[in-house]
Amino acid sequence: MGKTTNGLIKPLTATAAVAARRFVKAGAADGTGVTATDATATILGVSADIDTDVGERISCQMVGNIAEIVYGGPVTRGDKLTADAQGRAVTTTTTGANYGGTAEVSGVLGDIGTVIVAPGFV
Repeated sequence: MGKTTNGLIKPLTATAAVAARRFVKAGAADGTGVTATDATATILGVSADIDTDVGERISCQMVGNIAEIVYGGPVTRGDKLTADAQGRAVTTTTTGANYGGTAEVSGVLGDIGTVIVAPGFV
């Protein structure tokens, strides 16, 4: 696993439970966040290493971080990563897909890898 770094960490209020080390997108209201669940989600960052319940604060690791994230399938370092249905990181090459960053290390389903947080779209 790669080393993590801390840059911008934004507190967001969870409007649904958010598991640890998952991609996060904006909630319906300002200052809120939820799990990103597919490649159409505009990813803000990655949840910290603790689960968050509804109404609690998510420590959302945003641009400038190298964050730990759970892989949802095989990942090769350098891959662009988007969210699967559980907010885990999966590889994307689909034109128009949103991604949350670039894999720093390779891994497989269930591994905790690292992502260089830099959202964009393919």
